[in-house]
Amino acid sequence: MAKTIEEINEKIKKGKVVVVTAEELIDMKKSANSKKLSEEIDVVTTGTFGPMCSSGLLINFGHSKPKIKMGGGSVYLNKVPAYAGLAAVDVYIGAAALPDNDPRNSNYPGEFKYGGGHVIEDLVSNKEIELKVETYGTDCYPRKHLKTKLKLNDLNETTLFNPRNCYQNYNVAVNLSDRTIYTYMGILKPNLGNANYSSAGQLSPLLKDPYLKTIGSGTRIFLGGGIGYVAWWGTQFNPSVKRKENGIPIEGGCTLTLIGDLKQMSPDFLKGASLTGYGVSLIVGVGIPIPILNEEILNFASIPDEEIYAPVVDYSNDYPNAIEKVICWVNYAQLKSGKVEIMGKKVPTGSLSSYKKSREIANILKNWIGSGKFLLTEPIFHFPGPDSGYMPKPMKI
Repeated sequence: MAKTIEEINEKIKKGKVVVVTAEELIDMKKSANSKKLSEEIDVVTTGTFGPMCSSGLLINFGHSKPKIKMGGGSVYLNKVPAYAGLAAVDVYIGAAALPDNDPRNSNYPGEFKYGGGHVIEDLVSNKEIELKVETYGTDCYPRKHLKTKLKLNDLNETTLFNPRNCYQNYNVAVNLSDRTIYTYMGILKPNLGNANYSSAGQLSPLLKDPYLKTIGSGTRIFLGGGIGYVAWWGTQFNPSVKRKENGIPIEGGCTLTLIGDLKQMSPDFLKGASLTGYGVSLIVGVGIPIPILNEEILNFASIPDEEIYAPVVDYSNDYPNAIEKVICWVNYAQLKSGKVEIMGKKVPTGSLSSYKKSREIANILKNWIGSGKFLLTEPIFHFPGPDSGYMPKPMKI
């Protein structure tokens, strides 16, 4: 019998809701009937914790005395440039931003010790950061220079706004060349020396609702240790990817744009990352509740690692040259075992995402819902599906 989100929320308020993590559901499904489980279980929680480069923070500093117009000027937070193409005291600092004096890859491979992701981590950790502004004066904003130190609570709005998070699925990166290469998927050893992946697999949010039947604009989520929302579909959103018969994409798939208040978040779930030879990023913790409205949604949510496949891609030639070639597909149970077979060779695996932290996020969200702290929201808008034909286009050059 189908349920509604409104009915589930009533059960949450009365303390009668039944919540399990996706991992727990998979174990339950081994010995129970799907129909019965879909009637008994109200919510399945998910979690992921990995680098999400397309993330950043919108900040309003409040007005100085005399006033200053940051828009059109240069703004630095701990020497990391922020985008100042907005109003007088609004800026956006991206996770991948680097100080002007960072040597980058001039001394290859670069270390990329500090950048935008680290600034965001420092702010959420309540550390003091330096704000420096150089701009031009106007009649209404006469000040041209500003240098001060600030903490998170000194700021007005601090809105984490991430244009592309929660990739539904992702590549397994390998290196077929005879030299070590440095990528956003980590260090890849020559001649198939290792294989790196970045997904929680059976706990990953968009793999638990592969057609986004319960996820859309307005969906309330766990974001960075606090409560956030799905704002829109993410950049490079692709619902038209190839899928297995079980509905699970075997390529990147869908993404989400996420939003939330940094002041509610925790440094336990937002971490600056330095990727040798590549740059900086922000490791983001995300958890999405899946309301079990019917048996179909339960069946999707209970798909295990053994039935979720990722494409193995060569990052020495095919990926950088935009050659759409897949060496083979491997499942997440194989990846998590520590070794996979690729081209007849046993290759050690490594993960850029933390399954331990993903599990922790799913359990925190489970506890929030079970205690009545967290109610579900009905999406106000659903995103394009596979039948829409929507897919990202390559750059026109």
